[in-house]
Amino acid sequence: MKKAITIFGSTGNLMYKKLFPALHTLIEKKHIQEGSKIYCMARRDCTLDDYIEDAKKQVKEDLNWDIIIPFLEYIIIDINDKNDYSALKDKMKSDGIEESIFYLAVPPKLFPMIASGISESGLINKGENNKRIVFEKPFGEDLASAKEINKDLWNYFDENQIYRIDHYLGKEMIQNILIVRFANPIFEHTWDHTTVDSVYIIAKEKEGVMQRAGYYDKIGALKDMLQSHLLQMASLVAMEKPKTYDSNDIKDQKVKVFKDIKIAPKDVILGQYDGYLDADKVSEESKTETFVFAEASIQNDQWRGVTFYFLTGKKLGENRSEIIINFRNPSIDGDLWPDKTKQRNQLRIEVAPNEGVIFQFNVKEPGLSNNIVPAKLDYCHSCQAVGNTPEAYEKLLLDLIQNHRTLFTRWDEIETTWNIVEKISKTTKPIYKYKDFDDVKNEIIRQFGDDLNDL
Repeated sequence: MKKAITIFGSTGNLMYKKLFPALHTLIEKKHIQEGSKIYCMARRDCTLDDYIEDAKKQVKEDLNWDIIIPFLEYIIIDINDKNDYSALKDKMKSDGIEESIFYLAVPPKLFPMIASGISESGLINKGENNKRIVFEKPFGEDLASAKEINKDLWNYFDENQIYRIDHYLGKEMIQNILIVRFANPIFEHTWDHTTVDSVYIIAKEKEGVMQRAGYYDKIGALKDMLQSHLLQMASLVAMEKPKTYDSNDIKDQKVKVFKDIKIAPKDVILGQYDGYLDADKVSEESKTETFVFAEASIQNDQWRGVTFYFLTGKKLGENRSEIIINFRNPSIDGDLWPDKTKQRNQLRIEVAPNEGVIFQFNVKEPGLSNNIVPAKLDYCHSCQAVGNTPEAYEKLLLDLIQNHRTLFTRWDEIETTWNIVEKISKTTKPIYKYKDFDDVKNEIIRQFGDDLNDL
Protein backbone atom coordinates (compact mmCIF):
# COMPACT_ATOMS: atom_id res chain seq x y z
CA MET A 1 0.00 0.00 0.00
CA LYS A 2 1.51 3.33 -1.05
CA LYS A 3 1.50 5.90 1.72
CA ALA A 4 1.97 9.66 1.79
CA ILE A 5 2.91 12.15 4.50
CA THR A 6 1.76 15.64 3.52
CA ILE A 7 3.37 18.37 5.61
CA PHE A 8 1.90 21.89 5.66
CA GLY A 9 4.48 24.42 6.85
CA SER A 10 7.43 22.67 5.24
CA THR A 11 9.62 25.77 5.25
CA GLY A 12 9.22 26.30 8.99
CA ASN A 13 11.60 25.71 11.87
CA LEU A 14 9.84 22.53 13.00
CA MET A 15 10.38 20.91 9.62
CA TYR A 16 14.08 21.68 9.54
CA LYS A 17 14.83 21.07 13.22
CA LYS A 18 12.73 17.99 13.99
CA LEU A 19 10.80 16.51 11.09
CA PHE A 20 13.55 16.16 8.51
CA PRO A 21 15.92 14.34 10.93
CA ALA A 22 13.06 12.09 12.10
CA LEU A 23 11.97 11.28 8.54
CA HIS A 24 15.58 10.53 7.61
CA THR A 25 15.87 7.98 10.43
CA LEU A 26 12.56 6.30 9.55
CA ILE A 27 13.57 6.04 5.88
CA GLU A 28 17.00 4.71 6.85
CA LYS A 29 15.40 2.04 9.06
CA LYS A 30 12.87 1.09 6.35
CA HIS A 31 9.84 2.25 8.36
CA ILE A 32 8.91 4.43 5.39
CA GLN A 33 8.76 2.12 2.42
CA GLU A 34 10.02 2.78 -1.09
CA GLY A 35 7.34 4.31 -3.28
CA SER A 36 5.92 6.37 -0.42
CA LYS A 37 5.72 10.14 -0.81
CA ILE A 38 6.53 13.09 1.41
CA TYR A 39 4.67 16.11 0.03
CA CYS A 40 6.27 19.32 1.30
CA MET A 41 3.60 22.01 1.19
CA ALA A 42 4.48 25.71 1.46
CA ARG A 43 3.66 29.06 -0.11
CA ARG A 44 7.25 29.87 -1.12
CA ASP A 45 7.64 29.98 -4.88
CA CYS A 46 10.58 27.69 -5.60
CA THR A 47 11.52 24.39 -7.21
CA LEU A 48 12.21 21.12 -5.44
CA ASP A 49 15.94 21.60 -6.06
CA ASP A 50 15.80 25.07 -4.51
CA TYR A 51 13.89 23.71 -1.53
CA ILE A 52 16.38 20.90 -0.94
CA GLU A 53 19.35 23.26 -1.12
CA ASP A 54 17.72 25.54 1.45
CA ALA A 55 16.88 22.56 3.68
CA LYS A 56 20.51 21.41 3.61
CA LYS A 57 21.52 24.80 5.00
CA GLN A 58 18.80 24.86 7.65
CA VAL A 59 19.05 21.29 8.99
CA LYS A 60 21.82 21.03 11.57
CA GLU A 61 22.18 17.23 11.59
CA ASP A 62 24.40 15.43 9.10
CA LEU A 63 21.79 13.65 6.97
CA ASN A 64 22.23 11.37 3.99
CA TRP A 65 20.15 13.42 1.59
CA ASP A 66 20.50 10.81 -1.16
CA ILE A 67 18.09 8.53 0.67
CA ILE A 68 15.57 11.31 1.43
CA ILE A 69 15.31 13.10 -1.90
CA PRO A 70 13.56 10.26 -3.83
CA PHE A 71 10.62 10.56 -1.41
CA LEU A 72 10.22 14.34 -1.63
CA GLU A 73 7.79 16.42 -3.67
CA TYR A 74 7.65 20.19 -3.18
CA ILE A 75 4.20 21.69 -3.80
CA ILE A 76 3.35 25.39 -3.70
CA ILE A 77 0.02 26.01 -1.99
CA ASP A 78 -2.17 28.96 -1.14
CA ILE A 79 -4.06 27.64 1.88
CA ASN A 80 -6.99 29.95 1.03
CA ASP A 81 -7.39 28.52 -2.50
CA LYS A 82 -9.64 25.45 -2.64
CA ASN A 83 -8.32 24.66 -6.13
CA ASP A 84 -4.88 23.98 -4.67
CA TYR A 85 -6.31 21.28 -2.41
CA SER A 86 -8.12 19.72 -5.35
CA ALA A 87 -4.85 19.75 -7.31
CA LEU A 88 -3.16 17.97 -4.41
CA LYS A 89 -5.91 15.34 -4.42
CA ASP A 90 -5.40 14.77 -8.16
CA LYS A 91 -1.65 14.51 -7.62
CA MET A 92 -2.06 11.90 -4.90
CA LYS A 93 -4.44 9.91 -7.08
CA SER A 94 -2.00 9.91 -9.99
CA ASP A 95 0.79 8.80 -7.62
CA GLY A 96 -1.34 5.85 -6.49
CA ILE A 97 -1.53 6.94 -2.84
CA GLU A 98 -3.86 4.74 -0.78
CA GLU A 99 -3.10 5.88 2.78
CA SER A 100 -2.51 9.49 3.82
CA ILE A 101 -1.25 11.49 6.79
CA PHE A 102 -1.74 15.28 6.75
CA TYR A 103 0.63 16.98 9.19
CA LEU A 104 -0.06 20.63 10.09
CA ALA A 105 3.27 22.10 11.22
CA VAL A 106 1.70 25.57 11.29
CA PRO A 107 0.38 28.05 13.92
CA PRO A 108 -2.97 27.11 15.51
CA LYS A 109 -4.77 30.03 13.85
CA LEU A 110 -4.28 28.28 10.48
CA PHE A 111 -5.73 24.94 11.64
CA PRO A 112 -9.39 25.64 10.70
CA MET A 113 -8.51 27.07 7.29
CA ILE A 114 -6.36 24.12 6.24
CA ALA A 115 -8.73 21.58 7.80
CA SER A 116 -11.58 23.10 5.79
CA GLY A 117 -9.59 22.85 2.55
CA ILE A 118 -8.63 19.23 3.24
CA SER A 119 -12.21 18.26 4.03
CA GLU A 120 -14.04 20.15 1.29
CA SER A 121 -11.69 18.86 -1.39
CA GLY A 122 -12.30 15.29 -0.29
CA LEU A 123 -8.69 14.68 0.75
CA ILE A 124 -10.18 13.27 3.97
CA ASN A 125 -13.78 12.18 4.31
CA LYS A 126 -15.38 11.14 7.58
CA GLY A 127 -15.20 7.40 8.12
CA GLU A 128 -11.99 6.88 6.11
CA ASN A 129 -9.76 4.98 8.53
CA ASN A 130 -6.78 5.09 6.17
CA LYS A 131 -6.54 8.88 6.41
CA ARG A 132 -5.63 11.02 9.40
CA ILE A 133 -4.79 14.62 10.22
CA VAL A 134 -2.14 15.73 12.70
CA PHE A 135 -1.97 18.96 14.72
CA GLU A 136 1.01 20.38 16.57
CA LYS A 137 0.86 21.80 20.09
CA PRO A 138 -0.34 24.34 21.16
CA PHE A 139 -3.95 23.36 20.64
CA GLY A 140 -5.51 26.76 21.08
CA GLU A 141 -4.33 29.70 23.18
CA ASP A 142 -6.95 29.21 25.90
CA LEU A 143 -9.94 26.97 26.61
CA ALA A 144 -12.32 29.01 24.46
CA SER A 145 -10.08 28.97 21.38
CA ALA A 146 -9.31 25.28 21.89
CA LYS A 147 -13.04 24.49 21.96
CA GLU A 148 -13.63 26.58 18.85
CA ILE A 149 -10.86 24.81 16.94
CA ASN A 150 -12.09 21.43 18.07
CA LYS A 151 -15.67 22.23 17.10
CA ASP A 152 -14.48 23.07 13.59
CA LEU A 153 -12.44 19.87 13.38
CA TRP A 154 -15.36 17.70 14.43
CA ASN A 155 -17.37 19.25 11.60
CA TYR A 156 -14.81 17.87 9.16
CA PHE A 157 -13.33 14.73 10.74
CA ASP A 158 -14.07 11.88 13.12
CA GLU A 159 -12.21 11.97 16.43
CA ASN A 160 -10.31 8.81 15.48
CA GLN A 161 -8.93 10.63 12.41
CA ILE A 162 -7.52 13.46 14.56
CA TYR A 163 -4.04 13.20 16.10
CA ARG A 164 -2.86 15.94 18.48
CA ILE A 165 0.88 15.96 19.17
CA ASP A 166 2.53 16.71 22.49
CA HIS A 167 6.13 15.86 21.66
CA TYR A 168 7.00 15.24 25.34
CA LEU A 169 4.95 12.05 25.18
CA GLY A 170 7.35 10.71 22.55
CA LYS A 171 10.38 10.97 24.83
CA GLU A 172 11.86 7.63 25.84
CA MET A 173 11.55 8.02 29.60
CA ILE A 174 8.01 9.40 29.42
CA GLN A 175 7.07 6.20 27.61
CA ASN A 176 8.94 4.29 30.33
CA ILE A 177 6.91 5.64 33.27
CA LEU A 178 4.13 3.07 33.00
CA ILE A 179 6.67 0.25 32.62
CA VAL A 180 8.53 1.36 35.76
CA ARG A 181 5.25 1.62 37.65
CA PHE A 182 3.30 -1.44 36.56
CA ALA A 183 5.98 -3.95 35.51
CA ASN A 184 7.71 -3.82 38.91
CA PRO A 185 5.77 -5.03 41.99
CA ILE A 186 8.20 -3.15 44.26
CA PHE A 187 6.72 0.10 42.92
CA GLU A 188 3.26 -1.01 41.80
CA HIS A 189 2.25 -1.85 45.38
CA THR A 190 3.98 1.11 47.07
CA TRP A 191 2.63 3.90 44.91
CA ASP A 192 0.09 5.85 46.95
CA HIS A 193 -0.31 8.17 49.93
CA THR A 194 0.72 5.49 52.44
CA THR A 195 4.26 5.38 51.04
CA VAL A 196 4.74 8.51 48.91
CA ASP A 197 5.32 11.85 50.60
CA SER A 198 5.73 14.21 47.64
CA VAL A 199 6.21 14.33 43.88
CA TYR A 200 8.20 16.88 41.86
CA ILE A 201 7.58 17.48 38.15
CA ILE A 202 10.45 19.62 36.83
CA ALA A 203 11.31 21.08 33.43
CA LYS A 204 14.09 23.66 33.56
CA GLU A 205 15.50 25.54 30.58
CA LYS A 206 18.88 27.24 30.51
CA GLU A 207 18.20 29.71 27.70
CA GLY A 208 15.70 32.55 27.39
CA VAL A 209 13.04 32.91 24.69
CA MET A 210 15.61 33.52 21.91
CA GLN A 211 13.83 33.72 18.52
CA ARG A 212 10.45 32.60 19.91
CA ALA A 213 9.67 35.85 21.74
CA GLY A 214 6.89 36.95 19.36
CA TYR A 215 5.03 33.67 19.91
CA TYR A 216 5.99 33.19 23.54
CA ASP A 217 4.80 36.60 24.71
CA LYS A 218 1.24 35.62 23.77
CA ILE A 219 1.45 32.28 25.58
CA GLY A 220 3.82 32.20 28.56
CA ALA A 221 5.06 29.32 30.68
CA LEU A 222 1.65 28.37 32.08
CA LYS A 223 0.19 27.62 28.67
CA ASP A 224 3.40 26.56 26.96
CA MET A 225 4.57 24.03 29.55
CA LEU A 226 2.22 23.44 32.48
CA GLN A 227 -0.95 22.96 30.42
CA SER A 228 0.65 20.24 28.33
CA HIS A 229 4.02 18.73 29.20
CA LEU A 230 4.02 18.92 33.00
CA LEU A 231 0.40 17.90 33.53
CA GLN A 232 0.85 15.02 31.10
CA MET A 233 3.83 13.78 33.14
CA ALA A 234 1.83 14.10 36.36
CA SER A 235 -1.04 12.06 34.91
CA LEU A 236 1.28 9.17 34.04
CA VAL A 237 2.71 9.24 37.57
CA ALA A 238 -0.66 9.44 39.31
CA MET A 239 -3.07 7.43 37.13
CA GLU A 240 -4.57 4.16 38.28
CA LYS A 241 -3.65 0.99 36.48
CA PRO A 242 -5.67 0.89 33.23
CA LYS A 243 -7.80 -2.11 32.33
CA THR A 244 -5.61 -2.68 29.28
CA TYR A 245 -2.78 -0.80 27.59
CA ASP A 246 -5.13 0.22 24.82
CA SER A 247 -4.91 3.93 24.02
CA ASN A 248 -8.41 4.79 25.23
CA ASP A 249 -8.07 2.88 28.51
CA ILE A 250 -4.87 4.79 29.31
CA LYS A 251 -6.45 8.12 28.37
CA ASP A 252 -9.51 7.39 30.50
CA GLN A 253 -7.27 7.05 33.57
CA LYS A 254 -5.28 10.18 32.70
CA VAL A 255 -8.44 12.26 32.41
CA LYS A 256 -9.55 11.06 35.86
CA VAL A 257 -6.29 12.45 37.27
CA PHE A 258 -6.72 15.79 35.49
CA LYS A 259 -10.20 16.15 36.96
CA ASP A 260 -8.84 15.51 40.48
CA ILE A 261 -5.87 17.90 40.30
CA LYS A 262 -6.36 21.07 42.33
CA ILE A 263 -4.06 24.08 42.15
CA ALA A 264 -5.10 27.13 44.14
CA PRO A 265 -3.93 30.46 42.68
CA LYS A 266 -2.42 31.35 46.05
CA ASP A 267 -0.13 28.32 45.73
CA VAL A 268 1.45 29.54 42.50
CA ILE A 269 4.49 31.72 41.84
CA LEU A 270 4.76 33.36 38.43
CA GLY A 271 8.08 34.92 37.46
CA GLN A 272 9.74 36.78 34.61
CA TYR A 273 13.49 36.78 34.10
CA ASP A 274 15.47 40.01 33.95
CA GLY A 275 16.08 40.91 30.34
CA TYR A 276 12.89 39.36 28.97
CA LEU A 277 11.43 42.80 28.20
CA ASP A 278 14.46 43.54 26.02
CA ALA A 279 13.72 40.62 23.69
CA ASP A 280 12.59 41.43 20.16
CA LYS A 281 8.78 41.63 19.75
CA VAL A 282 8.13 41.75 23.52
CA SER A 283 6.12 44.68 24.84
CA GLU A 284 7.82 46.91 27.40
CA GLU A 285 4.73 46.43 29.59
CA SER A 286 4.57 42.63 29.17
CA LYS A 287 3.34 40.65 32.18
CA THR A 288 3.98 37.31 30.49
CA GLU A 289 5.45 34.77 32.89
CA THR A 290 8.61 32.87 31.96
CA PHE A 291 8.58 30.82 35.18
CA VAL A 292 5.93 28.84 37.07
CA PHE A 293 6.04 27.10 40.41
CA ALA A 294 2.86 25.47 41.68
CA GLU A 295 1.94 23.39 44.70
CA ALA A 296 -0.88 20.97 43.85
CA SER A 297 -2.92 18.14 45.30
CA ILE A 298 -4.78 15.25 43.71
CA GLN A 299 -8.03 14.85 45.53
CA ASN A 300 -8.71 11.16 45.46
CA ASP A 301 -8.13 8.26 47.86
CA GLN A 302 -4.89 7.14 46.24
CA TRP A 303 -3.08 10.47 46.62
CA ARG A 304 -4.75 11.98 49.69
CA GLY A 305 -2.22 14.16 51.53
CA VAL A 306 0.54 13.87 48.90
CA THR A 307 1.87 17.18 47.60
CA PHE A 308 2.72 17.54 43.92
CA TYR A 309 5.12 20.33 42.94
CA PHE A 310 5.41 21.68 39.40
CA LEU A 311 8.37 23.80 38.34
CA THR A 312 9.21 25.07 34.87
CA GLY A 313 10.83 28.12 33.38
CA LYS A 314 13.52 29.76 31.31
CA LYS A 315 16.90 31.13 32.41
CA LEU A 316 17.12 28.57 35.21
CA GLY A 317 20.78 27.67 34.74
CA GLU A 318 20.39 24.20 33.25
CA ASN A 319 18.35 22.06 30.89
CA ARG A 320 16.78 19.39 33.08
CA SER A 321 13.49 17.53 32.98
CA GLU A 322 12.74 14.90 35.59
CA ILE A 323 10.19 13.40 37.93
CA ILE A 324 11.13 12.90 41.59
CA ILE A 325 9.14 10.59 43.87
CA ASN A 326 9.95 11.12 47.55
CA PHE A 327 8.89 8.20 49.75
CA ARG A 328 7.94 8.52 53.41
CA ASN A 329 10.37 7.47 56.13
CA PRO A 330 9.41 4.23 57.91
CA SER A 331 7.40 4.87 61.07
CA ILE A 332 9.58 2.61 63.23
CA ASP A 333 12.96 4.06 62.32
CA GLY A 334 12.99 6.36 65.33
CA ASP A 335 12.96 3.37 67.69
CA LEU A 336 15.53 1.29 65.82
CA TRP A 337 17.97 4.08 64.95
CA PRO A 338 17.08 7.06 67.16
CA ASP A 339 20.40 8.87 66.76
CA LYS A 340 21.09 8.16 63.10
CA THR A 341 20.60 10.58 60.22
CA LYS A 342 18.69 8.96 57.39
CA GLN A 343 17.93 10.01 53.84
CA ARG A 344 14.45 9.28 52.57
CA ASN A 345 13.97 6.76 49.77
CA GLN A 346 13.68 8.51 46.47
CA LEU A 347 13.00 7.54 42.87
CA ARG A 348 14.15 9.86 40.08
CA ILE A 349 12.94 9.39 36.52
CA GLU A 350 15.30 11.44 34.38
CA VAL A 351 13.68 12.61 31.13
CA ALA A 352 16.22 15.03 29.63
CA PRO A 353 19.05 15.57 28.88
CA ASN A 354 19.94 12.40 30.79
CA GLU A 355 17.60 9.45 30.43
CA GLY A 356 17.33 6.93 33.20
CA VAL A 357 16.09 5.90 36.62
CA ILE A 358 17.86 6.45 39.95
CA PHE A 359 16.65 4.84 43.18
CA GLN A 360 18.07 6.08 46.47
CA PHE A 361 17.88 3.91 49.60
CA ASN A 362 19.59 3.62 52.98
CA VAL A 363 22.45 1.23 53.82
CA LYS A 364 25.01 0.76 56.59
CA GLU A 365 28.19 2.74 56.17
CA PRO A 366 31.22 0.46 55.53
CA GLY A 367 33.39 -0.04 58.60
CA LEU A 368 32.86 -0.46 62.33
CA SER A 369 30.14 2.15 62.82
CA ASN A 370 26.39 1.69 62.45
CA ASN A 371 25.96 4.93 60.57
CA ILE A 372 23.26 5.02 57.91
CA VAL A 373 24.23 6.43 54.53
CA PRO A 374 22.34 6.79 51.24
CA ALA A 375 23.13 4.50 48.30
CA LYS A 376 21.92 4.69 44.71
CA LEU A 377 20.91 2.23 42.05
CA ASP A 378 21.46 4.06 38.78
CA TYR A 379 20.04 2.88 35.46
CA CYS A 380 21.18 4.88 32.43
CA HIS A 381 18.62 4.28 29.69
CA SER A 382 20.48 6.00 26.88
CA CYS A 383 23.64 4.03 27.77
CA GLN A 384 21.84 0.78 26.95
CA ALA A 385 20.91 1.83 23.43
CA VAL A 386 22.91 0.70 20.43
CA GLY A 387 23.70 4.02 18.78
CA ASN A 388 21.46 6.93 19.71
CA THR A 389 18.10 6.56 21.40
CA PRO A 390 15.25 7.67 19.14
CA GLU A 391 14.16 11.28 19.22
CA ALA A 392 10.58 11.99 20.26
CA TYR A 393 9.51 12.89 16.73
CA GLU A 394 10.84 9.64 15.31
CA LYS A 395 8.58 7.69 17.66
CA LEU A 396 5.60 9.97 17.07
CA LEU A 397 5.91 9.80 13.29
CA LEU A 398 6.30 6.02 13.42
CA ASP A 399 3.16 5.72 15.54
CA LEU A 400 1.35 7.93 13.03
CA ILE A 401 2.42 5.68 10.19
CA GLN A 402 1.36 2.58 12.14
CA ASN A 403 -1.88 4.19 13.37
CA HIS A 404 -1.03 3.89 17.08
CA ARG A 405 -2.76 6.56 19.18
CA THR A 406 -1.41 6.15 22.73
CA LEU A 407 1.15 8.97 22.53
CA PHE A 408 -1.32 11.48 21.10
CA THR A 409 -3.72 13.55 23.20
CA ARG A 410 -7.48 13.05 23.13
CA TRP A 411 -9.79 16.04 23.23
CA ASP A 412 -10.95 15.52 26.83
CA GLU A 413 -7.30 15.53 27.97
CA ILE A 414 -6.85 18.95 26.40
CA GLU A 415 -10.12 20.29 27.76
CA THR A 416 -9.45 19.22 31.35
CA THR A 417 -5.86 20.52 31.37
CA TRP A 418 -7.03 23.88 29.99
CA ASN A 419 -9.56 24.01 32.83
CA ILE A 420 -6.73 23.63 35.37
CA VAL A 421 -4.59 26.36 33.82
CA GLU A 422 -7.45 28.81 33.22
CA LYS A 423 -8.27 28.91 36.93
CA ILE A 424 -4.73 30.14 37.52
CA SER A 425 -4.33 32.45 34.53
CA LYS A 426 -7.62 34.26 35.15
CA THR A 427 -6.49 35.44 38.57
CA THR A 428 -4.27 38.46 39.06
CA LYS A 429 -0.87 37.32 40.26
CA PRO A 430 2.14 39.60 40.77
CA ILE A 431 5.05 38.72 38.51
CA TYR A 432 8.22 38.00 40.45
CA LYS A 433 11.34 39.35 38.72
CA TYR A 434 14.29 36.97 38.88
CA LYS A 435 17.89 36.85 37.71
CA ASP A 436 18.64 33.14 37.98
CA PHE A 437 17.45 29.91 39.60
CA ASP A 438 18.89 30.73 43.03
CA ASP A 439 16.71 33.81 42.95
CA VAL A 440 13.47 31.90 42.34
CA LYS A 441 14.44 29.08 44.70
CA ASN A 442 14.86 31.58 47.53
CA GLU A 443 11.40 32.96 46.75
CA ILE A 444 9.88 29.45 46.71
CA ILE A 445 11.46 28.65 50.08
CA ARG A 446 10.28 31.97 51.49
CA GLN A 447 6.68 31.23 50.52
CA PHE A 448 6.49 27.45 50.86
CA GLY A 449 9.15 26.40 53.36
CA ASP A 450 12.76 25.25 53.35
CA ASP A 451 12.22 21.53 52.65
CA LEU A 452 12.04 21.92 48.85
CA ASN A 453 15.70 21.13 48.28
CA ASP A 454 15.14 18.74 45.37
CA LEU A 455 14.24 21.58 43.02
